[in-house]
Amino acid sequence: MADDLNSVFKIGAEVEISSNDNGFRGAWYSGTILKSTTKNNKQMIQVEYKTLMANESGTKHLRETLNVVQLRPPPPREKRDRDFKFSEEVDAYYNDGWWEGVITDVLPGNRYSVFFRAAREQLEFSGSELRLHREWFHGNWVPPLEQEAEASISIELNICDNKEFIKGATVEVCSDEDGFYGAWFTATILEQLSTGSFKVQYQSLRNDDDTAFITEIVDTNHIRPCPPKETIDRFRLFEEVDAMHNDGWWVGVIFKVSSRQRYEVFFRGTNEEIVFKQSDLRRHLEWINGKWVSSSSVCNLVCKEM
Repeated sequence: MADDLNSVFKIGAEVEISSNDNGFRGAWYSGTILKSTTKNNKQMIQVEYKTLMANESGTKHLRETLNVVQLRPPPPREKRDRDFKFSEEVDAYYNDGWWEGVITDVLPGNRYSVFFRAAREQLEFSGSELRLHREWFHGNWVPPLEQEAEASISIELNICDNKEFIKGATVEVCSDEDGFYGAWFTATILEQLSTGSFKVQYQSLRNDDDTAFITEIVDTNHIRPCPPKETIDRFRLFEEVDAMHNDGWWVGVIFKVSSRQRYEVFFRGTNEEIVFKQSDLRRHLEWINGKWVSSSSVCNLVCKEM
């Protein structure tokens, strides 16, 4: 695996970089690799950003030394122009970086409304400012290039219907508040409002005086069914997982396999590395357009076809 990383992240190679700084989380920025070092048996990479500057005059490019899991090659571009669809996950070029969002409206003139969950903001973009959202997983882009495998861009695990969001249903809710961003918390639907939003009660988060569970109003962009339960034999190095931590499920990456039952997980959002038992981990799934999508399942399918 180390040799594979070295072949991808050579000195001088162009990469995309995820940042943990406030105001920059959820975005990928273009950069170049300057140096690679090993510290405490972990590969650290020094990069220089192409669009972020270190001074106000804009004469010096920002440099940082980062964990290798915060880097990836630049995503490929489709060979043909494509029309984006409602509810499709995309990256939008904004404020010098690529930010992950979801298409909420298809407008005339090849323009689209994009909702950014991290900022709870909706902005309008032209098609040329968007790209299909992809994840870098075990040396493959997920979803793969459309010309490689159009039929394999998602794995359907569960279909959404109205029964998923009825009163009393158990769901998962994400929060955009500081200290909670990037996690999903289990909740119960108390009521569906006329606006289309939901009143929920968390099952693990309590109010400040610890007298009751927190209730909150959430919109459809911040609620999903509970992922299907799966039995996983073992997780692989650099696999995306959800880890049960601080009463919620947090997205991380397997950075070290300590044993068959223990894994070191790196969290991009906080730059933390924490060891978990296998029983506290689950495969990371995304709820996209009424379907559970697994990057690892797609990758396995694509790898078999290649």
